This record gives sequence, structure tokens and C-alpha cells, in this order.
Amino acid sequence: MKGRDIMGSKTAALIILIIYVAVMVGIGFYTSKRTKSTNDFMLGGRNVGSWLTAFSYGTTYFSAVVFIGYAGQFGWSYGISATWIGIGNAIIGSLIPFFLIGRRTRLMTNHIGAKTMPEYFEYRFDSKSLKTASALIVFIFLIPYTASVYNGLSRLFGMIFDLGEHGGIIIIILMAVLSAVYVTLGGYKATALNDFFQGIIMLIGIASVVVLTVQKKNGLTEAVDALNLISDSSTPENTLGSLFGPDPINLFGVVLLTSLGTWGLPQMVQKFYAIKDEQAIKKGAVISTFFAVVVAGGSYFMGGFVRLYCTLDSGDISKSFIETANGKPIFDTMVPALIQEALPNMLIGLIVVLVLSASLSTLSSLVLTSSSTLTNDLIKPRVKNFNDKKQMLTIRVFIAVFLIISVIIACNKNASISTLMSYSWGALSGAFLGPFLYGLFLKKASSASVWASLCTGIGITVIHMMLFSMGISAFDGIKQAVINLNCPLNLLSPINAGAFAMIISLIIVPVVSSFTKSPDEKIVENAFSSLNTK
Repeated sequence: MKGRDIMGSKTAALIILIIYVAVMVGIGFYTSKRTKSTNDFMLGGRNVGSWLTAFSYGTTYFSAVVFIGYAGQFGWSYGISATWIGIGNAIIGSLIPFFLIGRRTRLMTNHIGAKTMPEYFEYRFDSKSLKTASALIVFIFLIPYTASVYNGLSRLFGMIFDLGEHGGIIIIILMAVLSAVYVTLGGYKATALNDFFQGIIMLIGIASVVVLTVQKKNGLTEAVDALNLISDSSTPENTLGSLFGPDPINLFGVVLLTSLGTWGLPQMVQKFYAIKDEQAIKKGAVISTFFAVVVAGGSYFMGGFVRLYCTLDSGDISKSFIETANGKPIFDTMVPALIQEALPNMLIGLIVVLVLSASLSTLSSLVLTSSSTLTNDLIKPRVKNFNDKKQMLTIRVFIAVFLIISVIIACNKNASISTLMSYSWGALSGAFLGPFLYGLFLKKASSASVWASLCTGIGITVIHMMLFSMGISAFDGIKQAVINLNCPLNLLSPINAGAFAMIISLIIVPVVSSFTKSPDEKIVENAFSSLNTK
């Protein structure tokens, strides 16, 4: 922060941070007195209103992964056309699922008594083994997503407070403790109430950053003109400020992964389990869409201008602003660099809380979903006399275990935020999207088709990780062969691998169901009878 009041910026950020933490913990204690059962702890008693549900959905959706990792990477790669990702998130990821699957999810899961996605698979497809397998998938593949959120937090806090490498690790640990405290105290109710408070901060913060980012470069017209002058080997001139950017094909892959993926993510669809009634779903659809337009659209629009803050006039990477690795930019440092240059000191404190709010709201949903799924679907069926008290205690223990593993992964800075998040979303939605969606609409959907989707979704993700992310020398020949194809769709990208897994899931379930046996007719009719409820 050369030439700036460093101490003033740090002090303002610290004061706002202390107030924020106090409010979060206070909400945890407040809701703990109203959490009496596992149904309360996991789903808020299935009585959560439209505003809390919509904000909980949106704040679970968007975190430091979007604001720090994705906005920086895709803003650098696609310019202001990255805004299409935010628009896709609002329409495909927020508006459509509320209307398409919101009501059916609430009615069917409530009727059959499912509290988690694995439990839904058990009751809908009459298969205990499906519940066990899907519970393991949820626990394992939510961990890298959580790690990516911590990674984004440590990047921003490291910049603001000049903490260095070890300081970033300390921040990760402190944030894990904070999220564990209020989730452990109040469960879903604490999460939903905190999400509403955090969502308000996110709306104000994003709007402020967008305005100041453009204003710092003399307004929107001049900023776009400046973007169009930038070019390099992979980015032709006059593309970064254009409508569809320099690479519309791979941009579409990002839109698909980050938008369609929400339909099969357990931490997202579980919001529909808990919503109060059908009217709340309709209102929630409008509120969550508006939230996504502002938060996601604003984040990616802001990210479209990172090159104006992270490059010199010559087009070289500015080492004063962002880190470099082998002559290439590290995308996770770009938005922190933009914030440092574009915002006044007092507002930097607000942005720290903005990113913290976005991240903690996502973290709380992730740890609650993972720990409750593991307890409800793996431990409870195998332990006798596993009453509510024991179940809630076990969930709280697994919250700690989940966070510890996530912190260990997050301390490895070699994996980028977007890579961790892409593998998590690709595996989870690639496995669950087809089974969950068709389970709500297609009576002939079979348990064999669910197994096929689980195997292909996880298989595509794991194979891609082994080929392109783990540096295993035995696969060097295959990697080079793929590179030599010069395919316009980047097959090396974990983002496109995740999008591909989702499409396969949507295709494979109806295909396999067409020639395999569906569950017992009584079980299917019982599940679908719930949809006639007014």
C-alpha cells in the first residue's frame, strides 16, 4: 500500500471486523436457545421464510471463491464479458431452480421424511446402499470447496494486514473456529439468520466496489476503451471490452458449471427442504435472483477490469500489484490488488467484512451439510439408541473434523481457488444432478441409473485430477496427446470437466432408466402423491 495511510486502513478494517464477529457469535447464542431437536438443527424445523431462505441460498452460492478467485481469473481471461457468468448464475442458478424444483423438493422430501440428499435417494429409490455411497461423496467432495473458501479469505486478509505466509495460515484457523462456533451453537437457524445479515453487507459492499472500480478509471466508457487496447498472445485487441469476449466457447463452460451446478449441490437444494410454504418459494425466487444479479453480476463485472489495475502500459505483468509464477499471473491475487488500488482506506474495512460475510455464510452451509449428512446417513443407521441428543453431539464433532481437514488442504497454496471449487462442484453435481432432478419428475427413474450417474460423475472428476492436476508422470503421454489436439474447448480445464460431468448425468439417468427396473410402484406412488398437496 505505497503512499497510503496503511495504519488507518488496518485500524478501520480491524474495528469493523471485531463488531462483525461479535454480531455473528451473538446470533449463534440467540438461536441456540431455540434449537431443540435434530430437525431444528438441520432444517430449522422446516419453517424458514422467503427472505431468510433467499438470502441463505444466495450467500451459500457466492463466497470468496467468486469474489476473489473466479472474478479475478475470468475477469482477466474474458474481460467484461465475464459478467455473463453472473447473469447465468442469476437466471439458471437462482430463478429457474426455485420455480422448477423448489416446490417439488419441499413437498416430496417432507412427505418421505428426508432431511438430506442421501436420505432422499434412499427413500425415493428404495436403496440404503445409495444413501451410504452418496453420503461419503458429499463429505469427501465438500472438503475441497471449503478449502477454496479459506484460500480466498487468507489472500485478502494477508493483503490488508500484511501478514505474510504464516499469517495467512493463522487467519484460516481463526475463520474455521469462528464458523464452527456459531454453526455448532444454533445449527440451521443460526446459519439462516447470519446469512441474512451477511447478505445485506454483501449487497452494499459489491455495489460500492463496482462503482469505485469504474470511477477510478474515469468512468465506464473510458474504462472499456482502455480494456479494448489490451492484447497478448491469447487475447486479440478489441475483445476484452466486447460483449462476448475473446473466448466465448470456454466462457459458456464456466456459465454452465457455476449455474446449472446448483441444481445438484446438496448444500443448495437443502434450502428447499427447509422453506416454509409455496408462497415463500415464489417470493424467494424473486429475492434470490435480485441478490444474484447484484452480487454475482457485480463481482464478475468488477473482475472484468482487473487488467487495468494489474498491468502496466506496456502490457507486462506488474510485480507491484500481483504475484507471478513462471512468468504467469496468479489469479487469486488480482482482486485484492484491485481493491488495494481502487478503494479508499475506510471502505477497505467494509470489503474485508464483505468477503468474510460471503465466505462464512458459504462455510456454515458446507460444514452443516457435510457433518449432518455423515451423522444422519452413515452413523445413525449403524448405532442403536442414537437419540436426538447423541445425534446433535455427533454432528458437532464432525463439524470440527470437517473444518480441520479443510484447513490442512487450504494451507497448500499450490492449488488455486477455482481449481478446488471446480473439482468439488464437478464431482457433486456431476454425480447428483441427474438423479435428484429426474427423481422429482420421472417415475421410471431407477436406482441403477443413480448408480450410473454417481460412477460417471466421480469417475470423470477423479480421472481428470489424475491426468491434469496431480503431476503423475505416467500420464504425461496422454496429457501431451490432448494438448496436441488444439481443441477450442480446453479439455485441460477442471471447469469444463465439471460441466461435462453434469451434462453426462442429465443424459445417463433417463437412458439407463429406460432399460432397468424402477423402484417398487408403492414407493414411487407414495413419493409422488405428495405433489398433490395444496
